[in-house]
Amino acid sequence: MFKNYTAYSVWNKSKTVQLLIAATLFGSIPHLFGQGDSTKKTLPFAIAKEKQLPEEDLKNKKEGLYVTALPQLSSDPVNGFGYGAEGFLYFDGKKTDPFFNYTPYRCRVSLVLFNTTKAQKEAAVKLDIPYIFNSKWRLRTEFIYDNNPNMLYFGISERSLQNLSNPETNITYSQFDNYDKSMSDLYKNYNRFTSKDNITLNLSGERSFFDSKMRAVIGIEYGNVGVTTFADSSLLQNESAKGLAKGVGHFLVNIIQSALVYDTRDLETDPGKGIFAEITNELSLPSFGSTFSFNKTFAHVKLYKNIISGSPKKLLLAVRAGAGYIAGNAPFHEYQHQWSSEGEIGGAVGGGFTLRGYKQSRFVASAMSFLNVEMRYRITQFKALKQHIILGAVPFFDLATIGDTPARLFTYANNYRYSEGMGLRVVWNVNTVLRFDYALSKEDKQFFFQFGHTF
Repeated sequence: MFKNYTAYSVWNKSKTVQLLIAATLFGSIPHLFGQGDSTKKTLPFAIAKEKQLPEEDLKNKKEGLYVTALPQLSSDPVNGFGYGAEGFLYFDGKKTDPFFNYTPYRCRVSLVLFNTTKAQKEAAVKLDIPYIFNSKWRLRTEFIYDNNPNMLYFGISERSLQNLSNPETNITYSQFDNYDKSMSDLYKNYNRFTSKDNITLNLSGERSFFDSKMRAVIGIEYGNVGVTTFADSSLLQNESAKGLAKGVGHFLVNIIQSALVYDTRDLETDPGKGIFAEITNELSLPSFGSTFSFNKTFAHVKLYKNIISGSPKKLLLAVRAGAGYIAGNAPFHEYQHQWSSEGEIGGAVGGGFTLRGYKQSRFVASAMSFLNVEMRYRITQFKALKQHIILGAVPFFDLATIGDTPARLFTYANNYRYSEGMGLRVVWNVNTVLRFDYALSKEDKQFFFQFGHTF
């Protein structure tokens, strides 16, 4: 439910449990799908030609089982110094597997174990199996434990677009650092709350249609969530007392998820061309065992276009646009993220996945929209210790807004916020992408180190 997108965290007590789960999963991998026809390499059903991996990626794609993992070290003014690890266990199958040319992997398990000096903890295990049992189905599941005493809250309406204002002096600030430093000890946690001992379990199945260009998704999410505030000096506590924000306390948030996806990308983890478009919906009702009743709808488009003819991925234009709306009796934290079939987009408007120059969840309301533009330039590639490495530079621009109704997204041009910056990308063995982004805005500047492209 709650995640920090500028630092990852670890729950040390679960380390042995997580490793045992991973070992069990990979011990059963050969039984999850057939080995294919080793002589004819025949697909059991048609897959669109444009979804085949580029020749260069196929040349560098590894066979069998392998690991990519790194220690995680980070420094964040909200969460402190972080330490731990994040890694991926891949099973790519053999080149004789008929799906080898069409999938980034046959199975992937992701592990996150991290902790920070300001007591944020997270542990996660995620599993993804495209074309499970050589069928048109895909299985995704994840288990996340999170305990974070440093979550940010700036409101859940268009009021969050206003300049930052000290609640004691009513002085406004254009820079977040100056605003934060102006707070007395009594109000040092004014924009913070604690997300405590949260457990999220997500399971989804995807069925492919039309030569795998279309997918229909159905999923469930179980969330056991605890939220506490910092007494009267907390904005969330004040708005909760006035009935402006729901969700303080301990409660269940159970959701039925559905989506329709159109996807012609050649490689999901590091696309060189194609389109990804989806519309998703999340429905939560008391009849599902949920404390709250609400509905969330999100639409999302990603475009990838090679700029230099004859040089795949040398210079790539990547564009993403998204818009979402939430209706009903929803807890405040549901306003702070959108659900995509490929994983949660956290921070609403602000943070490492939408508006990188502003703090996580800086602008939040019932409706939101955003635009991201990146120019991905491949600097060089080489082999080191039998590992294939690609280095790239990524200048980027982000634009976003919020509204109390969908119509309000198009009403006032001065409600839009933007940020810009420069990033470094390291692509490791085709599937693992390391992202380093430095973003600037009128209000803030932020650095992110994370796994995976922004989109």
